[in-house]
Amino acid sequence: MRRISSDSDIVEALDALVGADPRLVAIRAAAGDIPLRLSSPGFSSLVSIVVSQQVSRASADAILARLVSLIAPLTPQAVLGADPDLFRQAGLSRPKQATVLALSRAVRDGLDLSALCEADGEAAIASLSAVPGIGRWTAEVYLLTCAGHPDVFPARDVALQSAVGAALGIDPRPGEKALIAIAESWAPWRAVAARLFWAYYRHLKGREAAPAAETALNLEKN
Repeated sequence: MRRISSDSDIVEALDALVGADPRLVAIRAAAGDIPLRLSSPGFSSLVSIVVSQQVSRASADAILARLVSLIAPLTPQAVLGADPDLFRQAGLSRPKQATVLALSRAVRDGLDLSALCEADGEAAIASLSAVPGIGRWTAEVYLLTCAGHPDVFPARDVALQSAVGAALGIDPRPGEKALIAIAESWAPWRAVAARLFWAYYRHLKGREAAPAAETALNLEKN
C-alpha cells in the first residue's frame, strides 16, 4: 500500500484531489501550508492522540506537557508504575486515565503499535479499538499520523465536520455518517483530504485543530 511519507506525496495527492473534485481548488488555495503531520509510531504518539480526544489542541498540548514532565520517559512501564495522583496533576480526566492504563497493559501484553502501521487499515482499526477507551477516531488518527495511511478519514472529528460544512456550504455541518459519504469521492487520498480540511479550519478559525501525535515525542526531547 502506498504511504504518505513526504511533502511531495502531499502535493501529488492534492493535485489528484483537486483534479477529481474542482470544489477543492479554492479550498486548497485558502488553506495555505498543508503539513505532512507524520510522527513515529509507538506508545507516546498514541497517548498524545488519546489526550487529544474531545479537547482543543491547546488544552491537549498543555496536558501532555504536564504528563511528560511528571512521567518520564512516557512508556507503558512508567505509566503502570506511576502514582495515580500524577494523572490528576497532569489534568488527565478519569476516562482518559483509564484508557492510557488500558493501552499500557495492552502494549505490555504484546500489542505491537509499529506492526499495526503495516497492517490493513480496517484490521488495524479493529485491533486498536479492542483496547478499552480507544474508538474509531483515535485509531484513524493514529493510522493517518503514524502510519502515513493514505485513505483514512476521521469523520467523527468536529473540526473536519465544521471545515467541510463551511467549505461546501452545508448548514448545519455534516455529521459523521454524512461526512463519510461526502469523503468517499476523495478516495484513495482521504487522509490528505483530512489534512487539507484541518488546514482550512486553521484558516477559518485562526487556531490549530488537528490532533498532533508528535507532541509527546517533541516534549520528551526538550
